Amino acid sequence: MNYSNSKYWDSCALIAGILLTLSFAPFDYPYFALLALVLLFTSWRHISAKRAALRGYLFGLGAFGSGVSWVYVSMHDFGGAGVLGSSVLTSLFFAFWALFPALAGYLSAKMKGQSRFIIVPVIWVLIEYFRGYWVLNGFPWLQIAYSQLETPLAGYIPIVGVYGTGFMLALTASVIVEVERGKKSWFLITVLVLLWTVGGLLRIQLWTHEIGRPLRVSMVQGNIAQDQKWRPENKINTLLKYKRMTEQHWDSNIIIWPETAIPAYLDQVKDAFLDPLGNDAKLHNTDLIISVPVQDRSPTRNYNAVITMGKEEGIYRKTHLLPFGEYLPLQPLSGFVLNMIKIRLGNFTSGAVNQPLLKAGGYPFITLICYEDAFGDLSIQGLPDAAFLVNVTNDGWFGDSIEPHQHMQMARMRAMETGRFLLRSTNTGTTAIVSPNGKIISDAPLFEEIALTGSIIPMGGMTPYARWGDKPVIAAMIIVLLGLMGYGRVFKTLRS
Repeated sequence: MNYSNSKYWDSCALIAGILLTLSFAPFDYPYFALLALVLLFTSWRHISAKRAALRGYLFGLGAFGSGVSWVYVSMHDFGGAGVLGSSVLTSLFFAFWALFPALAGYLSAKMKGQSRFIIVPVIWVLIEYFRGYWVLNGFPWLQIAYSQLETPLAGYIPIVGVYGTGFMLALTASVIVEVERGKKSWFLITVLVLLWTVGGLLRIQLWTHEIGRPLRVSMVQGNIAQDQKWRPENKINTLLKYKRMTEQHWDSNIIIWPETAIPAYLDQVKDAFLDPLGNDAKLHNTDLIISVPVQDRSPTRNYNAVITMGKEEGIYRKTHLLPFGEYLPLQPLSGFVLNMIKIRLGNFTSGAVNQPLLKAGGYPFITLICYEDAFGDLSIQGLPDAAFLVNVTNDGWFGDSIEPHQHMQMARMRAMETGRFLLRSTNTGTTAIVSPNGKIISDAPLFEEIALTGSIIPMGGMTPYARWGDKPVIAAMIIVLLGLMGYGRVFKTLRS
């Protein structure tokens, strides 16, 4: 087949990007991710690096154009930008992130030789890591491993996390491409069969253990529209709603409110509202986990924070901020552009990295505010001391789009990596209780006012991923890449 001149393969790359989106929630066709990579990797064979970059870029446009289309909703419906401004910025957003699969294609086409079937997935994962961890504070959306929570590869998540699992999926696709070309290596096929079989068996492996009695928990989903949330005339009604819904669940050990549930700074509501509520919580032997913005006066700094009240009192300030949502990177250009199109954004400061763990229900827990649940390294800080995870978020910014479903899928990965229950409290959904194996035990319907109540068990112990994190996997990928590149040069020299 002619790979270099066929416009057919250009189209396949674009379609493959759309197929990748269909592998994630809410569509949940996980094997479409494998099909997408097979098509993409096949399209990269026997072509120039520039052509491979083009096909990678088309793949990226298909994936990000369909998979993160919710960016338009946040900018137009709730950010205050007009149709033209939102459309232009959304298009630029897609165009920028599509550069990363283009880079993967370019580098993959540059690599030739017998070991290319290993080099291509290594490059793919390293590019995902660079995009998901470093660029603009990290954008890990649509990383391929998140599509595999229900496949046999999920068994590897507590061991090697999102990047190691992603490598195994990409390696599978790369080997399939080799087999399709007639290189029917029984060794490679056997390795793949073993890889997927062992992964399936590992899904029943328990890495952590129970350390206490079940805790009754309630998560309040206020369902307050984003365009109404910060209006001054709605503040009192919002506070009364959360107070009323909390008082209906004083029989719970822990009650959690979603991200910035209180539309005011902490010092504005502490004396008149929060302190009396905290006293009531003590009387009922209940701990409250409440998200509220905090302002330090000298110097003036704003924090997206979570506080605990009741038997235990403490505060956590968000460390990993959302670019363009909670702070503006690339200043002064980004501020100038956003001011022109009148998008209103927050201006927050990052909290300290090593903050003490908050406690509720008698146990310390790991706090993840909104976007922080997209980063595995944040969910393992504080282990093994933490007995469960708490994620508070507000996906109301994205309306009735696919974003809340994708975000929930990413949060489930954190439960699997740590072997802990995850309590996820949101403003409009998806509010849920997730088990240590990533299963959703119970969840609340989207866009409904409800307090989701259930039970969790405090967990102890460490998964292999919790001990090692992402660094060993990434280091191994770099060593493999450099080693194969060096081997290729030596082999080429000997042949000449």
